[in-house]
Amino acid sequence: MEIGVRVAEARAENGLTQAQLAAAVGMDRTALAKIESGTRGVAAVELVAIARELRRRVEWFVEETPPALASYRGAQSEVSVQAIDVELDSLVRDAEFVTSRCPELTEAQPEPLPHPRATAEAEQLAASARRLLGLRADQPAHELSRLCADVGLLVFAVDLGEGADGGTVLLRRGGVAVVNGHWRVGRRRLTTAHELGHYLIADQFSLDWRVAAAEAQGMEARLDRFARALLLPGEDLRGRWTKWLAISDETWRDAAVRAASHYGVDMTTLARRLLEIDLVDRSRSDEIRGVQTKQADIVEKNLVIREELAPVAMPRPYQQAVLKLYRREVITADRALGLLRGTFTRDELPDLPPLPESEIWKVTS
Repeated sequence: MEIGVRVAEARAENGLTQAQLAAAVGMDRTALAKIESGTRGVAAVELVAIARELRRRVEWFVEETPPALASYRGAQSEVSVQAIDVELDSLVRDAEFVTSRCPELTEAQPEPLPHPRATAEAEQLAASARRLLGLRADQPAHELSRLCADVGLLVFAVDLGEGADGGTVLLRRGGVAVVNGHWRVGRRRLTTAHELGHYLIADQFSLDWRVAAAEAQGMEARLDRFARALLLPGEDLRGRWTKWLAISDETWRDAAVRAASHYGVDMTTLARRLLEIDLVDRSRSDEIRGVQTKQADIVEKNLVIREELAPVAMPRPYQQAVLKLYRREVITADRALGLLRGTFTRDELPDLPPLPESEIWKVTS
């Protein structure tokens, strides 16, 4: 019955009728109808064909769905819900499989931090998070995926199109976050910081849409503040902003370009942060939102352009764990490539030692 329900769900999400799916997999439509209603079993070969046609892993049809995927916050688009639901479901299953065999991946998960109930507590949460991540007070939070992995949160970037920013699911130990790689790097980094906030306070599930739309929603607004404070620590920003404004022949625009590059944020995030810590007034904040960094700025100011979390991106420790499982022959090459989601080709996998002659005879005899 459960398999039938999932076949029907995946078929509907792919926009296929029963007749279309049945024809694609070489099955009679009435047989497929009985599978979906739970009145007929499905053979393994049939299920593999159905899974291939519906672009799902076979495990999706037969394994229990993680309970955290049962509810959503702030959902505004059914299409976007389906896109991120499918990605999160698949990533959670993959991560559960890998971490069950490599538990060291998520064993650094800290004890949950208190939920921020006010703006000041959001700032305190950011300070606590920076300490957990091993960041100095004056150190930008670059390589966020690596930093998150250090505390047990595995962050994946996938192009989800114009829709959801990201979502987070807690595993039995650790967590998985998916970030929409469709957006620019500054927005991807802000989303990652926001999802880290959900993870650190041990929210069961989060689905975040455009950040601006969530700002009036209590906890979401405070976690937005947390994310900005994590990426743009107040005291350090104050000191650097003053120094950049004092550079001869440069204006507030030059200071904004330097700040956005140094901290790895977009202009909207920078403008919000400067306003909330009283470094600019609202008029100047609005002007900063409209600033665009030009190639001339990059060259003249010797800026470093970082392209974090470009899709498909996954944590390096996760990749290393998958390769370790492959080297130990716990998983096949096809399974490894599936877990690595196109970031490797078969030729790029490590070479395995040849089987001893005695083992070859066992296989061939």
